[in-house]
Amino acid sequence: MLVLSSPSGAGKTTISRALLERDDNLTMSVSATTRPMRPGEVDGKDYYFVDEAKFNQMIADGELLEHANVFGNFYGTPRKPVEDALGDGKDILFDIDWQGTQQLAANDSTRDDLVSVFILPPNTAELENRLRTRAQDPEEVVQKRMSKAADEMSHYREYGYVIVNDKIDASVEQVQTILTAERTRIGRQMGLHEFVQELRESD
Repeated sequence: MLVLSSPSGAGKTTISRALLERDDNLTMSVSATTRPMRPGEVDGKDYYFVDEAKFNQMIADGELLEHANVFGNFYGTPRKPVEDALGDGKDILFDIDWQGTQQLAANDSTRDDLVSVFILPPNTAELENRLRTRAQDPEEVVQKRMSKAADEMSHYREYGYVIVNDKIDASVEQVQTILTAERTRIGRQMGLHEFVQELRESD
């Protein structure tokens, strides 16, 4: 479970897309949200768009691995698709904030599978520039995201890795390197014990 978190505009979505294009064993976790659908988004692909009553029911039924309130909207990770993907030997990429990451880190069923990376912008001027050039949010939302960025960035110590996203290609390479290293940990290599036993017996 590879988690990428960052303040809005720091580049985690761009990095995520690049990783998914280059790594066939990586699949995206699709979050449920109560926020309105943006132009061009597809239900079930970008998010599962639900109303607040449905979201609360999902929480009550234990269907979410984590959930958080971000800018007045609720976001959460449906449990079943994640468990199905892990069961099929796939790695899963999460685009969630520090609140959700804390919940995954505190959960006995997900803690050992978790690899967390925090993406920082090179500076606040660049962060604000990226938010404005997206042209998806009104001015008051941009200002709200900027004011919240300082709080979000204060949680970097809770992550296993931190990357400063100055150049996107270099940042993608860094995350790919982290992913490759974490995949080769002894506890994550399926069938390793049996493979070593066969090697020993063949001598």
